[in-house]
Amino acid sequence: MRWLLKKRVMLLLFIGLLVLLFVNSSWMGRVLYPIYYKSDITASAQNYGVDPYLVAAIIRAESNYKTGKESKKGALGIMQIMPDTAKWIVEKAEFTEVSMEELRDRADIGIELGTWYLRSLHEQFENNSVAVVAAYNAGPGNVRSWLREGVWDGTHESSSQIPFGETRHYVQKVIYYYNKYKELYPVL
Repeated sequence: MRWLLKKRVMLLLFIGLLVLLFVNSSWMGRVLYPIYYKSDITASAQNYGVDPYLVAAIIRAESNYKTGKESKKGALGIMQIMPDTAKWIVEKAEFTEVSMEELRDRADIGIELGTWYLRSLHEQFENNSVAVVAAYNAGPGNVRSWLREGVWDGTHESSSQIPFGETRHYVQKVIYYYNKYKELYPVL
């Protein structure tokens, strides 16, 4: 008899959990798709006129909000910036000198440099956010070449034509996160 009572209680708890998940799906979505470092993201996005949802989506795709990361190719930090690109950003933006350890380990520095770079890419690609995302991954030279040669037209709908499989997947992933964040976080 006790065994049957335990099963009923467990069943009721399970049904209650399911109801909670379906009734408050945005709550569950925020658990599955959190945004960390919101104040750094919004401040940098505001400073450089970049969509904060795009910054958050790139961070999610690049590092899943983890600092201290270094990719196999040598990209550093929360926004996975290559050291040469970071040095170029620091020089062009006239930032105070940034060490590669700071870029790797400090979210605020990675977000600041990465967001400035996104602004630069927006200027290069006439505010085409999809081309910007592709350039963030493959480099602006590759993307300019694809657009100039008609390999890809720079739209999300034709992202299957991007020649680099990694970049093709990256663009689709970032756009997915971007849309998910806009849906879950009406204000960022």
